[in-house]
Amino acid sequence: MHNVTKPSQLLRFNSVQELTALSRTEIYRRIKNGTFPAPIKIGVRAIAWPSETIAQYIDSLASVGR
Repeated sequence: MHNVTKPSQLLRFNSVQELTALSRTEIYRRIKNGTFPAPIKIGVRAIAWPSETIAQYIDSLASVGR
């Protein structure tokens, strides 16, 4: 039996903004401060985040608020 996992979906900047309700400036500020996951380069002028990374970030915020 093969252990096959579903590949991660890559989320572009606009999707991450919608999911987190953070502005572009705030996302970059948090990346610089180390409080937001860094994106991966997918092209010369393109970045994205693995969907699991953003889901974990959102979950971590929810657990802090409890």
